[in-house]
Amino acid sequence: KPSTNDKYFEIQKNLDIFATLFKEVNTYYVDEINPTKLMKTGVDAMLKSLDPYTNYIPEEDLADYRTMTTGQYGGIGATIGNRNGKTLVIMPYEGFPAHKAGLKVGDEIVAIDGIPLKGKSTTEVSKLLKGAPRTAIKLKVSRVGKGNLNMTLKRQTIQIDNVPFYDMIASDVGYIQLSDFTQGASREVRKALHKLKAKGAKKIVLDLRGNPGGLLSEAINISNLFIERNQEVVSTKGKVKEINQTYRALNRSYDTKTPLVVLTNNRSASASEIVAGVVQDYDRGVLIGQNTFGKGLVQTTRLLAYNARLKVTTAKYYIPSGRCIQALDYSKHNADGSADKIADSLKKAFKTKSGRVVYDGNGLAPDVEIKEKVYAPIVNSLLDKGLLFDYANLYASKNSSIAKAETFKLTEAEYQAFVRWLQNKNYDYVTEVEKSLKTLEKTAKSEKYFSRIKGELGNLKTRVSHNKEKDLSTFKKDIKHLLELEIVSRYYLNKGLTKVSFRADAELKAALKLLGNMNDYKQALTISKKARK
Repeated sequence: KPSTNDKYFEIQKNLDIFATLFKEVNTYYVDEINPTKLMKTGVDAMLKSLDPYTNYIPEEDLADYRTMTTGQYGGIGATIGNRNGKTLVIMPYEGFPAHKAGLKVGDEIVAIDGIPLKGKSTTEVSKLLKGAPRTAIKLKVSRVGKGNLNMTLKRQTIQIDNVPFYDMIASDVGYIQLSDFTQGASREVRKALHKLKAKGAKKIVLDLRGNPGGLLSEAINISNLFIERNQEVVSTKGKVKEINQTYRALNRSYDTKTPLVVLTNNRSASASEIVAGVVQDYDRGVLIGQNTFGKGLVQTTRLLAYNARLKVTTAKYYIPSGRCIQALDYSKHNADGSADKIADSLKKAFKTKSGRVVYDGNGLAPDVEIKEKVYAPIVNSLLDKGLLFDYANLYASKNSSIAKAETFKLTEAEYQAFVRWLQNKNYDYVTEVEKSLKTLEKTAKSEKYFSRIKGELGNLKTRVSHNKEKDLSTFKKDIKHLLELEIVSRYYLNKGLTKVSFRADAELKAALKLLGNMNDYKQALTISKKARK
């Protein structure tokens, strides 16, 4: 192991080489070079060799970084996306300038303050939309059935909700959707709990699906709502021992008794995994869904020269049972730069408060696993080509209003109108059976069997060849549901979308079933998976 002096010499030596190399390239390279851009490319490549979470943030990007941590920015309040070179409104936030001005889901933003958006990326458009609160912004918008519209909006401070939706989903069950962990997340969860209890909630479902995480402090405070004061929430351990810490629930708990189900999936990460891990390790509630992402790394922001920042991984976090849920080992990299999952042989068993066996090294395994929904190729094709999105725009242009989100359903005639509309649209796809047959044919040719089975293969290909019209009927239930989601969002935004999504929500149905039988609920918290086999 090299001495500290040797290490410092290596650092200084390489800094000198880098500085002289950078100077020589900028002086002698044949074409003009942007020094700032070149330096950022080099720094980004260097940090990428460590892990995806260690990032350089130049001063000009600080506004975006603050948005990630505070949930606040100056803008119009809408999610935008890019499809086929068009900038589309994906979702306006209720009560903010875009919504107040009448901007709708599916509108195309053609120009901002006279600047055409053709060819611009979503990042470039986002920068044009953002600005100081109370400043005016002019949009040229194209809407299906209406043509071009001109709108003038005033930007304002946008506060993105961490809890975009909460409501009663049964006579005694309250539901809270937590989508982020920016500042104030714990206050929002507490407020939702308070209001749901006032409505008669005696059981709670906390939905962390798709939540990528955020501030460690908010994860600690949300965990604190459900466990006793002074209980350990999370500890961090890294190379610099002085900054290692153990975090405990410092405040009085809000509710340690109400039956609790936490919904997770493979996009529940980081702070989400701390909250879900605390719930699981203390047997405070039941996890339902899919295995979580497995991010057990802690980042700290360090100040650099010229007001730049370095977001650097400084530690791993450990939840109350003592396990770290980090799934990828970034200490070793493959030739292509990727990191491998931690080997099964290196995973260790831990125990929850009641003695249930749990494991480290691969996120959190749910107590009740629900297989992730897999759509047929035709459904994925309609989604990928944006045809459900486009038809919802057309539908909204022809219907000024629809029934309430909870009751809205497409009639058979309306679904058939959609099928007819698809007739001249391109959405071809290949089924898994067709892929398998192609592989079989290729293998047969390479092994000289093809001539013997050519006739049978031809017949089989004809029989399994997909028929789009037939598939539109076979998979009508899924297609119809997704189309209803799109249409309802045009009238009732995110809240309507969430309500309609409940109809085909396997995880939520499993949660309601479990909460409907307290014996099953208690059993899930006391018997380990090993013991159940």
